[in-house]
Amino acid sequence: MNRFSQFCTFSAVTGKSSSPNAPLSNKEKKKVRRESPQGVLLHKLGVCSKDRNLVEALQLYDDAKVNNVRLALEHYNMLLYLCSLGLEGFVELGLERGFEIYKRMRVDNIVPNEATFTSVARLAAAKEDPEMAFDLVKQMKSYGLLPKLRSYGPALYGFCSRKMADKAYEVDAHMVESGVLAEENEIRALLKVSVDLGKEDKVYEMLHRLRVTARQVAEESAVVVEEWFGSTSAAEVGEENWDVRKIKEGVVKGGGGWHGQGWLGKGKWKVVRTEMDESGVCRSCREKLVCIDIDPRETAKFSISLTKLACEREAKEAKASFLQFQEWLQRHGPFDAVVDGANIGLSNQQSFNFLQLNNVVNQLRDISPSKKLPLVILHRSRVIGGPALHPRNKKLLENWKKSGALYATPHGSNDDWYWLYAAVSCRSLLVTNDEMRDHLFQLLGTSFFPRWKEKHQVRIAVSRQGLKLHMPPPYSIVIQEAEQGSWHVPTVTGDDLEIPRQWLCATRTVEPINISKAENTSKATKPLSQLF
Repeated sequence: MNRFSQFCTFSAVTGKSSSPNAPLSNKEKKKVRRESPQGVLLHKLGVCSKDRNLVEALQLYDDAKVNNVRLALEHYNMLLYLCSLGLEGFVELGLERGFEIYKRMRVDNIVPNEATFTSVARLAAAKEDPEMAFDLVKQMKSYGLLPKLRSYGPALYGFCSRKMADKAYEVDAHMVESGVLAEENEIRALLKVSVDLGKEDKVYEMLHRLRVTARQVAEESAVVVEEWFGSTSAAEVGEENWDVRKIKEGVVKGGGGWHGQGWLGKGKWKVVRTEMDESGVCRSCREKLVCIDIDPRETAKFSISLTKLACEREAKEAKASFLQFQEWLQRHGPFDAVVDGANIGLSNQQSFNFLQLNNVVNQLRDISPSKKLPLVILHRSRVIGGPALHPRNKKLLENWKKSGALYATPHGSNDDWYWLYAAVSCRSLLVTNDEMRDHLFQLLGTSFFPRWKEKHQVRIAVSRQGLKLHMPPPYSIVIQEAEQGSWHVPTVTGDDLEIPRQWLCATRTVEPINISKAENTSKATKPLSQLF
């Protein structure tokens, strides 16, 4: 639209007259775009997308063609997205019109983006053509586009559902090459096709990838794992004679909890759902799970990244306050424990309870090796008003402050950053019932955080019998492969203080023969490093 037509459109819309040479303000330009035919169409398609109304969207598209309204990338992407949803009763319509719209887009020389390719790949998958879906992902490179995890889904799931394992592995390899990390759903699909076709090496690889990626598996994944250990293929595969020394070396090198040297033993597996006792001993096979250490260098690196992220997310004044807190912590720390004061004071309470918070503080001091008070993090509003004004509570706050065990976060700051940073940098326990699953913690985007949380979070339970601290388990809640060949797989079922977590226990009777490394060379199962 040229400058004069912009002026005419704006004048017609507003009823105002102005010189055609007068420049439009940014607000006026936005109004012109919004009320142009393209702008009106984009808004209406947005409503259709929100309401998942494919029929109305297609009618808008047809009307736009009749009226010679030129569509932009955003219009096409909304239309393709709706066509690819596979809405009930409109699957065939979506397929037919989706490919038609994509063809028209190419004729109009509209350059596609990642969202375009992903929607068309979904159309290809719905057409039961995973090869086409994969080709579309490959084409993205020629446009300088980086595929996302969702871009690969149509091809990967399509090949897996059709039992085309080699093609599925090819998609997986392309993901790795593109720096796209598969998550539990994708690994489960690869595991399922590997189990169905009895590909033992691939099953072994996928189980270890689940160990790294998911740690605790969803019920859908647990069912696939059970299928494998209950299969004839699983009973027949495995090394009967292995080098014990090599297995132990693999465990040490891997940091504990797995060896990665392949299946050990042969024979039918016993697979049960079970629990661990408080010390980490399996109630079914009596195997004791291990506690996998965290590299101190990983903790230091995480502390630095946490500081960087907190400073990026906080406002300018709040950023300065967070840096001041770091200096304060260096002077008064380290602490054996850090308490998320707001969470603990409100846990199972209708209003903030300082007595409950003090109960936790005292219990932590009693079990502390140094008998030092834990650090209590509270927002400033909690220490200057409301229940804080009660003489008894006021005295508590004064004692904590005098002992250097209280830090009040300023207005405008998010106290979550403070208690998390303090616990990580002090390598201390963190007392909170916050499961740390919201958007703020998702920003951390690292596999380290759940491992750290598992080893450091203390939760509380309040009942008629009183308040009880639930300490971190003395073992790691992660898929574990024992030196004798057994497997223990934690599920997400039963992940609270009252219901024990459910585990899969897979064992079989094996007797290792401690043969030499030279004798074992020709017989050993391929190590995990050779499977990726």
